Amino acid sequence: MEISYLQVLILAVLQGACELLPVSSSAHVIIAEKLMGLDPSTPDMTLLLVMLHTGTMFAVIIYFWNSWKNCFFASKASLVRYIKLVAVATIVTGVIGLSLKFIIEKVVLRHIEHAEVELLFGNLWLIATALMVVGLLIIYAGSKNISQQASDEIGLKESSMIGIVQGLCLPFRGFSRSGATISTGLLLGINRIRSEEFSFALAVVLTPPVVMREVLRMIKVHPIHAGEAVGLFHLLVPSLVGMIASFVAGLMALKWLSHWLEIGRWKFFGYYCLALSLLVIVLKLIGV
Repeated sequence: MEISYLQVLILAVLQGACELLPVSSSAHVIIAEKLMGLDPSTPDMTLLLVMLHTGTMFAVIIYFWNSWKNCFFASKASLVRYIKLVAVATIVTGVIGLSLKFIIEKVVLRHIEHAEVELLFGNLWLIATALMVVGLLIIYAGSKNISQQASDEIGLKESSMIGIVQGLCLPFRGFSRSGATISTGLLLGINRIRSEEFSFALAVVLTPPVVMREVLRMIKVHPIHAGEAVGLFHLLVPSLVGMIASFVAGLMALKWLSHWLEIGRWKFFGYYCLALSLLVIVLKLIGV
């Protein structure tokens, strides 16, 4: 099925906004793909989603650049310190994420030959459960009165805990990475601004390897022959349009997220996740 520009724009807005809001872009995109009759496993869809992820990554860099420069790049000592913190969190994320991937593929899916964790990504029951869990976490973190004693300092303990939670998010679609990591930062006593900045610094580091993995997986599962290469080339323009749309939607989403964090409305994102979880269950029950 050939994807239209309208479908590209719908997916771009969903990916761009929901990737950066704490409401799980994957859950929204998977639901949209199912409703539009698209197959997310095809090479053209994989290429499109890679481009959309790239658009949101640039949105994060542009939006946070000044605040990162004032905080992380304030001095050589500050830069070295935050590089260490980001590195620790990313390494912990990798260890947890890869361990879960191994357990899922070798234990949970052991009856399936050449099983990959991606087989679980379209499971609506798992998506609904993940949305419910992260929704409750966001509500709990948003309801805690921690503003007065919150600190703008992040240590190795805090970065490790955030890394652990981020690693738990990776294999499960619906478990919002930003929602879980920012909520963890808030619960650890880190103030809202620093929790947000650190969470999205981790996102910029994490996105390129995730995107590269998707590209390599696409090539492995669907070797691209001459005819398919022409088809993917024709998708390049719609994908570029989608990347720009996801970039714009991402910037708008980040402004919304920052505003709600500042005025204490973080928990409302959690209520939305719970409502979306119920919607996913309904869609599953009616056979979507």
